[in-house]
Amino acid sequence: MARILLEDDFTDVLRKAQRGLKLSDKELAARAGITPENLAAVLAGRPLDAVLRRIARHLNLAPDALEELAHKRWYPVQPDFPRGFLMFNQPYKDIAVNSYLVWDPKTKQAAAFDTGTDSSAMLTEIETAGLKLQHIFLTHTHPDHVGGLDRLASATGAEVWASELEPVARPGAKTFKENAHIHVGALAIKTLFTTGHSPGQTTYFLKGLSWPLAFVGDSLFSCSMGSSSTGFHEQLGNNRTKIFSLPKDTVLACGHGPLTTLAQEKLHNPFFAR
Repeated sequence: MARILLEDDFTDVLRKAQRGLKLSDKELAARAGITPENLAAVLAGRPLDAVLRRIARHLNLAPDALEELAHKRWYPVQPDFPRGFLMFNQPYKDIAVNSYLVWDPKTKQAAAFDTGTDSSAMLTEIETAGLKLQHIFLTHTHPDHVGGLDRLASATGAEVWASELEPVARPGAKTFKENAHIHVGALAIKTLFTTGHSPGQTTYFLKGLSWPLAFVGDSLFSCSMGSSSTGFHEQLGNNRTKIFSLPKDTVLACGHGPLTTLAQEKLHNPFFAR
């Protein structure tokens, strides 16, 4: 697979934080002690370091991590999964969206996490590897994450699961409460409600493969986090308490952008690095 671009650049991060804190450009410039012209230049994509760092402090962002992102100095080291894990990356409008397939190498029992816009490639892998797809777990039900759901569920007979707080994506879908435990062969999955981006946004924490895995949907991206017009503080708090408390070697399988790890995001994500 070709190198997957980061979901957000530094201007996206700035705007998400600014919207979340409900600060106008005028208010942000005044708080940061910078001119409106310098703020406009940074928000337009000019990485003026001194200005950027002043803005970062007033948006509760880590200045070093934000400057690093602005100059494209870092990209997450990609973890290796010899078996039992596949990532699918598909175009959706002007972005790309991820979905994932995991399986127990011994029993061939499998689960999907979201479907992306088209489940054709996932179905091909399921057939080629002789897998039995038992469950389709939805992180949330926004269109880019469930576009291939009907086809995948119909072709495999897999059960569809989503949070009890999330709008139902398919008739007959099953729901769960937080901290539900589900097994797929030797793989153990725990549900964590990381709401904010959507009413039932869920992170699935999985053990049993080469590394612990967290399928975070749009809760978190490498160097950024999901957007929300109303749930910014809720999303930020859930990310901190529920995702960043997971084991530090946890691999983060995000809804957009590349794979990353919790350890890397603790150092390089402007929202969470300190």
